[in-house]
Amino acid sequence: MTAMDDIPPNAAPGKALTPAARRALEEAEARRLAAEGQALAPEDGGPKGPEPTRFGDWERKGLAVDF
Repeated sequence: MTAMDDIPPNAAPGKALTPAARRALEEAEARRLAAEGQALAPEDGGPKGPEPTRFGDWERKGLAVDF
């Protein structure tokens, strides 16, 4: 195994990692992989089409309202 194979995903390139930083990156990757496998149930009575708050604003019929 080379030094490049030992670097966790999302680590800063060329930066030395402390054991705590390495562990945190590995735990974050494990949480991300676990979350990918979970499918969300469809919303009952929700808006049709894309989520109206997807850009941080409430969008309805083409009009955006900032919160």
